[in-house]
Amino acid sequence: MGLLTIIRKQKLKEREIRVLLLGLDNAGKTTFLKRLLNEDVTSVSPTFGFQIKTIELSGFKLNIWDIGGQKTIRNFWRNYFEATDSIIWVVDGLDEDRLHTCKNELQKLLEEEKLLGANLLIIINKMDAMEPSVVVKVEDEVKAMKIKSHHWKVIPVSALTGKNVEKAINWLLEDLRSTKFDPSPRTQADK
Repeated sequence: MGLLTIIRKQKLKEREIRVLLLGLDNAGKTTFLKRLLNEDVTSVSPTFGFQIKTIELSGFKLNIWDIGGQKTIRNFWRNYFEATDSIIWVVDGLDEDRLHTCKNELQKLLEEEKLLGANLLIIINKMDAMEPSVVVKVEDEVKAMKIKSHHWKVIPVSALTGKNVEKAINWLLEDLRSTKFDPSPRTQADK
């Protein structure tokens, strides 16, 4: 048993979870994180590089890595993949012109070996201002990707108003609880 295996087992015992918060620039990743932390969401600056925030929820200690989504930064995302338990992928529901780019970046992410087994929460942000058809479009695109390497869920949210943010994070925590701490197998239909 290697040192990394021992560290991972200890981390799981303590319910310490590493979460990557990713998506294209201006999708609302930092606003989502600030909403989770009950911080002021009225003044948010773009994330250049990354920031790490820790929050304790439902018996879990979540170390959330909010990583910038600018095109020049995306090539460096792989430097943060090691020991990731969950991915929160944020889609800008108002930026329909970049939905194809967003899908391509997500597809690349899901092909990364170091991320296999991490659960995937896809949030469509800015639901307070977007057309409902965007949610259907994104859900259809994700279903067409036929993701089998990750447990996943798509949830529309408004990080600005807080709508569905709790629902989204609760799904992530429940999925973690059942996949990382409950050894019984689950299928996509169980979600």
